[in-house]
Amino acid sequence: MIHAKNGKQVRVMLTAFRDGLQSVFGGKVRTEDVIPALEASVAAGIRHFEFGGGARYQAPLFYAGEDPFASMDRMREAVGEGVDLQILTRSVSGVTLTSQRVEALALQAKLMQRHGTTIDRNFDYMNDVDNLVKTAKPIIDAGMHHQLCVSLMGLPYVSEKVHTAEFYIDVVRRALESGVRIDSVCMKDASGTTDPTTCYETAKGLKRILPPEIPLWQHTHDTASMAVACYMAGLEGGVDGIDLSVRPLASGTSQPDVRSMWHALKGTGFELDLDVSKTAEIEAILTEGLADYDFNPITLAADARVVNFPMPGGAIGPNVQMMAGAGILDRYGEVLGEFPVVVKAGGAWTSVTPGSQQYWLQAFSNVLHGRWKKIDPGYGRAVLGYFGKPPEAPDPEVIKIAAEQLKLEPFDGDPLEKAPDSLTPAEAALRERGLPVTEENVFLVASAIVPGKNVELNEGIRFLSGRARINLPLKKKAAPNGAAAEPEATAPAAATPPAAAAPAPAGGAWDGPVTTTVTVEEGGRARRFRVTVEPPGGADEAPSAAPARAAEPVRVDPAAPYAEPALTPVYSPFSGTVELVDLKVKEGDVVTAGQVVAAVEAMKAEHDVHAPVAGRVAKLHARLGDEVGAGKPILSIEG
Repeated sequence: MIHAKNGKQVRVMLTAFRDGLQSVFGGKVRTEDVIPALEASVAAGIRHFEFGGGARYQAPLFYAGEDPFASMDRMREAVGEGVDLQILTRSVSGVTLTSQRVEALALQAKLMQRHGTTIDRNFDYMNDVDNLVKTAKPIIDAGMHHQLCVSLMGLPYVSEKVHTAEFYIDVVRRALESGVRIDSVCMKDASGTTDPTTCYETAKGLKRILPPEIPLWQHTHDTASMAVACYMAGLEGGVDGIDLSVRPLASGTSQPDVRSMWHALKGTGFELDLDVSKTAEIEAILTEGLADYDFNPITLAADARVVNFPMPGGAIGPNVQMMAGAGILDRYGEVLGEFPVVVKAGGAWTSVTPGSQQYWLQAFSNVLHGRWKKIDPGYGRAVLGYFGKPPEAPDPEVIKIAAEQLKLEPFDGDPLEKAPDSLTPAEAALRERGLPVTEENVFLVASAIVPGKNVELNEGIRFLSGRARINLPLKKKAAPNGAAAEPEATAPAAATPPAAAAPAPAGGAWDGPVTTTVTVEEGGRARRFRVTVEPPGGADEAPSAAPARAAEPVRVDPAAPYAEPALTPVYSPFSGTVELVDLKVKEGDVVTAGQVVAAVEAMKAEHDVHAPVAGRVAKLHARLGDEVGAGKPILSIEG
């Protein structure tokens, strides 16, 4: 049992307003919905919060129609001065999912400091010390507290070389030897899969090599129900500060609740540096602010399987939601089963963003297309060395396949020098559209650039052009008059959408002729007709005076007997709703069966849409950026 002989106060960073929101909702929460709880937390005496970076930079911009810098300003206003506000950055990726140049990271650090940040926790998912040292400089130059991270993870297979206490201690030792300024160090386990013994041995070893003025922090998630045990082990090893949250944004995929840790430390001599009696009040205000949000049970529950598929708490919920949205949640178990394969083949980098997404997308691709048949661009670039050096050497065969598919050579140089320029094209895109060219706007666009993605679909451009997507996990509102809520769209029974139904006559009476469109399918060929149905007795006969008679036959309009003969609709390969991100054909183009005609985005990756038949593109039914899915064709082919 742990015990502090002379007593020790444990510093606490409250994560509810960043990692809590990310772990439970993927960060997709309106800022104003949590401000009252943030203000209550300050009133309760809490002086250290996580409030930005990671998904809480991306989510406001991508899904809530909010400027993330304005969100940070609002939170700084709510807490006032003298309170530490901390962000999370991803080394060479910064707050993005791709590698960045030093110039972009310098602008990022400048803006984060400008908008209220005092502490920057910087990690590298490869645990590449060169990356950590080089990306520390912009943070330090911007005047922020530099917290260096070593990224922890429990491997889903046995290894005595990596992800051990000795491995983690060596990462920090080499960073110290570089001479870079380090204000604090954090042991960060984004998946909650490190065992308590490794936490204890790592903390003990780090305290031996760290100067006494550098505090040691610990971060983990409660996904596997081990967080409290790991924190206690870390505290016994010498940890000075830990990350905690508050219900309903605590436990499960998030950090433990303040009260759980407080209770576990009773009688040990360790004491949290906050007033635990105020927690219930913060919880009540937070619960009220989030009353309209639909909590996903998967993000709230512990899942012991995570020890074999080390996914961050902040990624499990969003990935499950994306799979459900795409209509493929039934394959979730298969993706989990593929995780150990992609981890070992990739080189055992830590499962934290962007590495976690790279693992997930490659596992997903292996399940969907066959193992290594389609290399995810992020995973492939990581295997080839474009994000830094993995802890272990990747599988040579996978390196070969990735190089062939991505048409890239393996790389062992500096990822920062190989990263594409994102600032210049971002500024050009703003000028082309007559949008204000400010440092904030340039970064909003630059940070959302995805190689190969149409700039019109860039989330920064969308937001600044007034076309932001709003995709919040809100509860469905009941229909008026007690009627049931509108059901979700389901997959059509056949490839051809059902014929349009004629409008129902008002009050059960026919007021006159009704013109509509019907589709007739026969022998796999579809024909469309415009038809007019007249009321009994003809248009001139009053409905009330019509005698009982047999229904009149359908009259075909001779002006357009074959509006679109033999049309074959082309749908997304997913039964759920996904975004159309590329159209490779236009109306009138001749296509062959199997040709790639479009692409949709599902699970943050592009998926090809193939022409089911040969023929001519008769009509485009969707535009770039449209949501497509069951019952909504992307285009139609005649032939």
